[in-house]
Amino acid sequence: MAEFPTKYLVLASQRSGSTLLVESLRATGVAGEPEEYFQQLPETGRAPQPRDWFAGVSDPSLLELLPPSQPGAAEPESAVDRRDRILRAGCSPNGVWGGKLMWNQTALLQQWAAELPDRSGSDLRSAIRDVLGDDVLFVHVTRPDVVHQAVSFWRAVQTQTWRAPRERRADTKARYHAGGIAHLLQVLRNQERSWREWFTEAGITPMRVNYRDLAADTTAVVAAVLAALGQDPALAPPPALERQADVRSNSWVERYLVEAMAKGLPV
Repeated sequence: MAEFPTKYLVLASQRSGSTLLVESLRATGVAGEPEEYFQQLPETGRAPQPRDWFAGVSDPSLLELLPPSQPGAAEPESAVDRRDRILRAGCSPNGVWGGKLMWNQTALLQQWAAELPDRSGSDLRSAIRDVLGDDVLFVHVTRPDVVHQAVSFWRAVQTQTWRAPRERRADTKARYHAGGIAHLLQVLRNQERSWREWFTEAGITPMRVNYRDLAADTTAVVAAVLAALGQDPALAPPPALERQADVRSNSWVERYLVEAMAKGLPV
């Protein structure tokens, strides 16, 4: 194995700061073209749409705030062709590959990896190995304040606005709903627990990135990842994106915490 890994996979949950990290890594020009390469649902060929996150929820006051799902269909592609396409697309000119994987996407990754020839196993670690090889740096991004994370997620699924500042106007259409925030908070907690259990099960010690550190000094965090990849830390740029948290988010967090205490909602 090479002295430094030539591939990395950012492991996270939605609204954890992972996009800030990967876009800042992309901006270096030497850390791949990191995307969520494993998110397309086989029945639509699309990433999960807002209502997909609320399967089984029947509250009409919540569902009316979500846009309708759009139809779609996956393009025919063999598992080998898809693997080869992803490996090409994720590389920067120096040969470093980057990608991002959310826990909800792990089942999709395993599903299509099962069609690859000469499998090394049927578990998640084997799926990653059979797609990317063993030469992979795992970077785990976490956000300790999960209520803030859930509020951000709730705003994003309503408006399908995932980045700032260009789409800020659309984001103002989001409406507060304690039930929506509570549901997504549970989703996020389950994802984070699943990542930690998997690390233990697979014997993996990832490079850990705390959202607070990432937000406070993005350049320093990117420099540390570059160093772990054997790339020049001095290439770490200023943050590639602006933070989306604002006064409105903070007020929703405060409101939710009050309601959670009164109604027994998760925190």
